[in-house]
Amino acid sequence: MKMPHTENLEIMTPTIVSKKNTGKKNTAKKTSAKKTPVNKILTPAAPVIPTKKMIPRDISWLSFNARVLQEAADSTVPLRERIRFLGIFSNNLDEFFRVRVATLKRMMSINKSNKMHLEENPGKILDDIQATVIDQQREFDRIWKDIAQELETMHIFLRTEKHLNREQQKFVLNYFNEQVRTNIIPLMIESIQQFPILRDKSIYLAVVLARQDNSVRQKFALIELPSNVLPRFIILPSKEGEHDIILLEDLIRFCLPHIFSYFGYDKFSSHIIKVTRDAELDIDNDISDSLIHQIEKGLKDRRKGKPVRFVYDKDIDPLLLEYLIRRMGLSGKDNLIPGARIHNFKDFMDFPESIFPPHTHRKTFIHPLFADAPSVMHVIQRQDVMLHFPYHSFDTIIDLLREAAIDPNVSSIKITAYRLARNSKIVNALVNAARNGKHVTVVLELRARFDEAANLDWKARLEDEGVKVFLGIPDTKVHAKLCVIKKRIGTKTVQCGFVSTGNLNERTAQVYGDHCLLTANRSVIADINRIFSYLESPRHDVKILEGCKTLPVSPLNMRDTYIRLIDREIKNAKNKKKAGMVLKMNSLSDSLLIGKLYEAAKAGVDIKMVIRGICCAYTENKKWKKDITAVSIVDEYLEHARVFIFHHGGAEKVYIASCDWMVRNLDHRVEAAVPITDPDIRKELVDIMNIQLSGNVKARILDNEQTNQYKKEGDKKIRTQIEIYKYLHDKQYK
Repeated sequence: MKMPHTENLEIMTPTIVSKKNTGKKNTAKKTSAKKTPVNKILTPAAPVIPTKKMIPRDISWLSFNARVLQEAADSTVPLRERIRFLGIFSNNLDEFFRVRVATLKRMMSINKSNKMHLEENPGKILDDIQATVIDQQREFDRIWKDIAQELETMHIFLRTEKHLNREQQKFVLNYFNEQVRTNIIPLMIESIQQFPILRDKSIYLAVVLARQDNSVRQKFALIELPSNVLPRFIILPSKEGEHDIILLEDLIRFCLPHIFSYFGYDKFSSHIIKVTRDAELDIDNDISDSLIHQIEKGLKDRRKGKPVRFVYDKDIDPLLLEYLIRRMGLSGKDNLIPGARIHNFKDFMDFPESIFPPHTHRKTFIHPLFADAPSVMHVIQRQDVMLHFPYHSFDTIIDLLREAAIDPNVSSIKITAYRLARNSKIVNALVNAARNGKHVTVVLELRARFDEAANLDWKARLEDEGVKVFLGIPDTKVHAKLCVIKKRIGTKTVQCGFVSTGNLNERTAQVYGDHCLLTANRSVIADINRIFSYLESPRHDVKILEGCKTLPVSPLNMRDTYIRLIDREIKNAKNKKKAGMVLKMNSLSDSLLIGKLYEAAKAGVDIKMVIRGICCAYTENKKWKKDITAVSIVDEYLEHARVFIFHHGGAEKVYIASCDWMVRNLDHRVEAAVPITDPDIRKELVDIMNIQLSGNVKARILDNEQTNQYKKEGDKKIRTQIEIYKYLHDKQYK
């Protein structure tokens, strides 16, 4: 049956009820949506009321980070990888405090009339976070203690300043004098009238200086570790068959008598401290050149943002701790967290690899259609191709842009950029395309969190080479991953391009699981061009996006599209027909879509989800005909793809997308999804999702209690990332 074309739908704008309004009538305002052409296959969506029956997103995020910690605890994981997972856990937690905890603290002081998405009870959530983080820190310390013991069984020893032999002591002093001394300047904090602003990503050695005979009053000092210019791990001279390593802070500890020799002190104690600061940039809606100046100012302000966490060695001198808390103006509400001796464990992601036995990584391979093809564009002109990273090589994307850069028939390249590699081959190809006379346009998102400074540098370099750079849209981040290449063949213009779920970053493509559709499909390319026209238009006229007939786009109609697809499944379930959906994303927190999933589960729709991170949806309810099956996969590769499969009465609808089901993605970003029309690619994606749903080694069940129980179903062990590699590899070499 042909579905009616629908416009002018009434939707509910997502709002969060403040604590004072809890239990009162929902006051969300109805707003008439803009006229939005949608796919004709879709049925009208009924108005949706945001659900309040959700798991708090920040508690769910901590549950995700606990899964990362599980990998560090797993004795079947290679030891080097377990250490890396500790580093990932630490880095994740740092960012969580910089952004989410900082946001919750801001919510507590914001007027309720302020237009932002407020949590119902940020104070309660902050208390829960504090308790959870302290529990996780204890588990972290236990795991690290076990790993340190295992390192010793492999004859790998972390030496402190108190456990160095004479040869190592001599080495440490030489290293200090040659490499470290000129990179540190102690701060005598008691003599500084205004306490110095401690850097967010740094760690400090807090030192107590005294004399053995107590003849002078003790003093306090701070030393910032220069780990941004020197390695955190220094390999020491070692016995044959052993590897001795000292941390930079312990090397400095050993040299404290030399650093402070001219003060006459002979007794020292020192402990690591660390401050995490509010990292949000407050930028207004001006998208002119002044945005650049505001981001530069915001980056400077970030360095002195309000402290949101203070972590210290639990064995620190009590008088020193009291002094630091007082001088920094901290209180018990500022997440004062006692820890073990070592902090900034994110550096352990770079723990020396050379001391471990070689780790056999699965090698990426070129997609079979490109393996012997002289031209990437020729292949794409003939048929759609799906790349699955990191199993397929990202080199194909580089080759496509390199080919476009040197092909005399190519006239233009347009591409979006969110996070780029440090020495980006993408940028190199675009620069050389501009040098070859191509019209190159890059939509660069300056507000990509923690990549702002890097993207400012890329902007300058690209513009210096003649690339036209657009900076985005007021109040909206450009997160879509799009490219279109225009080529002239005789009297005919042909175009090709891609829609991806992941960043155009050759480094992260080696460890992030993503999908990228390369296509010359005219309707897809037409919509990509419309999105670029919207991004390039001075007024960013939304009417341009309304012309998109094939690609669902945020902030226009992405949520509406998913709601209509879910409604179709609900309708079929109520009519006793088969109904189901498979949803994969990084995070699920949008209250409107979660409410729709609850409605579908109540109707008996078979819902299966693979969600790596935040999952605010409950998955079990006695009132539902079918509970939701949801798992999270945490393994060697970061599951980053977004895939959405709807049974659709047997005529399966399959999409890949750049966005999660979160308010920020659906309402405040430019995002794009693309339907997969090629039957072979569609089957391939369905097969991959079935492999992920059958996993029982690295899959954790997402239940209502967020317990992270491993899925153990089935007699055969299925580690999904290995099975997907085999599936794609066997398809190539069968």
